[in-house]
Amino acid sequence: MVQRNLFLISSSKVHGFEYLQHSKQALTDFFKKHNVSKILFVPFALFNYDKYTKKVGDVLTSWGYEVEGIHRQEDPVDAVRKAEAIYVGGGNTFLLLKTLCEKNLIEAIRERIFSGNAVYVGSSAGTNVATINIKTTNDMPIIYPPTFDALALVPFNINPHYLDPVTGSTHHGETRQQRIEEFHHLNTTPVLGLREGTSLLVEDDKVTLLGDFNARLFMKSKAPVEVPPNSDLSFLLRV
Repeated sequence: MVQRNLFLISSSKVHGFEYLQHSKQALTDFFKKHNVSKILFVPFALFNYDKYTKKVGDVLTSWGYEVEGIHRQEDPVDAVRKAEAIYVGGGNTFLLLKTLCEKNLIEAIRERIFSGNAVYVGSSAGTNVATINIKTTNDMPIIYPPTFDALALVPFNINPHYLDPVTGSTHHGETRQQRIEEFHHLNTTPVLGLREGTSLLVEDDKVTLLGDFNARLFMKSKAPVEVPPNSDLSFLLRV
């Protein structure tokens, strides 16, 4: 059995909810189960680290958690090695991965999570980098990371903010499904499209879809499958 405890959110902002509030119950249950009281926030997907850390920290502090920004730590690698929870926020996935690589945090995070001594929370870009690689992100490549390979905390990819075509739209550009199918012309990795308001809970060798909406699963040479809430997706760890 592989030790890992992950909470992977499609988006922190969901229509009809204040920031992060759609995930509050499930996320606080996750933290309580794993005895988390202090959270190390990683703001590297945006440019203003202090502002971003405050935005997330204000919410998590109101829920009763202590939050510190990794950018304020003298030794970021050591901070990861001591963390109870590592929360990697959203923004630009290319920028995030490049910064994680530059600060030698890829292996440090992997070691801490797979040791079972810390939990991982990702939102949007933070969810992208938890997977095999960032090839299924929606973000523009505003900067070059040294690799597209990511943390590989799970052996599949995720497409956060997954969108369905809008009925009656006059837009004729590629749909999200078409872009994922292009990925599968050259790759075999399964891709889970996470719609807004959904999250993925990974506990050791079990994967569960959380939220009020379906996810959409893409596998090479197979028709896409709609996955209802609370579905067991543990087989994705063995594909």
